[in-house]
Amino acid sequence: LIMSPAMWKWTCLVSHLLLSTTVSPLSRQQPPHPKRPFITFTGEQAEGNFNHLVVDERTGHIYLGAVNRIYKLSSDLKVLVTHETGPDDDNPKCYPPRIVQTCNEPLTPTNNINKMLLIDYKENRLIACGSLYQGICKLLRLDDLFKLGEPFHKKEHYLSGVNESGSVFGVIVSYSNMDDKLFIATAVDGKPEYFPTISSRKLTKNSEADGMFAYVFHDEFVASMIKIPSDTFTIIPDFDIYYIYGFSSGNFVYFLTLQPEMISPPGSTTKEQVYTSKLVRLCKEDTAFNSYVEVPIGCEKNGVEYRLLQAAYLSKAGAILARSLGVGPEDDILFTVFSKGQKRKMKSLDESALCIFVLKKINDRIKDRLQSCYRGEGTLDLAWLKVKDIPCSSALLTIDDNFCGLDMNAPLGVSSMVRGLPIFTEDGDRMTSVIAYVYKNHSLAFVGTKSGKLKK
Repeated sequence: LIMSPAMWKWTCLVSHLLLSTTVSPLSRQQPPHPKRPFITFTGEQAEGNFNHLVVDERTGHIYLGAVNRIYKLSSDLKVLVTHETGPDDDNPKCYPPRIVQTCNEPLTPTNNINKMLLIDYKENRLIACGSLYQGICKLLRLDDLFKLGEPFHKKEHYLSGVNESGSVFGVIVSYSNMDDKLFIATAVDGKPEYFPTISSRKLTKNSEADGMFAYVFHDEFVASMIKIPSDTFTIIPDFDIYYIYGFSSGNFVYFLTLQPEMISPPGSTTKEQVYTSKLVRLCKEDTAFNSYVEVPIGCEKNGVEYRLLQAAYLSKAGAILARSLGVGPEDDILFTVFSKGQKRKMKSLDESALCIFVLKKINDRIKDRLQSCYRGEGTLDLAWLKVKDIPCSSALLTIDDNFCGLDMNAPLGVSSMVRGLPIFTEDGDRMTSVIAYVYKNHSLAFVGTKSGKLKK
């Protein structure tokens, strides 16, 4: 399924560097090119880790989110501009943050960890969200990283106080004749009363507009958000939803998540905590979030379960892979990396698998579930909903591929897992990242590993 030879394409900083030197397609009979040295960039040692990287597809410029810094680099890794984001005096218990009102908690110099980096092509700006002040964002001009805006005076401007760099994922939905939307998904770090786990926000043309990052819709009863019920934390005290990847396709926005739940092992009378990987789907135009559905995903090979999602990437099938899967070459394919088991989120096992999902088949499973629920069959079946035994309500209506929900039977969970097709396994060096694309009808995948290897 993974064909070779082909051109390199960047998957992370290292593989982007491979693209900076032209590589011609090789036949199997030709000798390989002599090894070329990597071009490298090293930040100031005191800064700690790099967190996120995006590449401007129009210019090739690289934007790098680091601790206390945002860098703009040329395609050959020369520093063009640097923007400082921290450190500053803060305390994670200050809500609202001390830049809004006086905080009685002790303040200490605190690093600003970059948690999200997105290019807003329509308005030629970079959205850079950090961990300081309960998670506020800057809007920076792409050309020179000049600060266009930094909304912080309303409660919807605080995304999440969690300081993990992999805790937030954003997807921009663009329109030609109106302001864009930003779907933001974030871990809430035990503060569901403050932060929604998923929401849709306004991306106004004016970076300093009062409505920047405001919820797309918000009244006394309904808003463009999903909040985790506080009661959930009485069952699983450390409950959170961790967002690994997000994308838009057709009429929907999708997020791939990892979340804890309590299960009863076969033959046991007690429950234990495990982690389940789930795909979450929302309609782009659903301002009330009635279309929220989540479905468990996983992979199995030779009797071994791979259930802990590590990374994902959306690509097209390409003609050759499409034929073997029975789909069209332009159909969306999810390339995913899972590690073995379900129990060790923080210390995943080294055994891992690269698996693929046909997005249409996941959507078909969701449609089946919606149809059965609207026939009044079963319950809402959402593990983190405290009242998860709410029965489905019957309604006479046609549910097609683009059904976006009503103010009933939502949010909804799918109980049966959608299994991916395993195409490669690695037992000793856990795969941690993936990117894929189509070259001359062939589907190619690149995976990064725990030890820093790049596999093609």
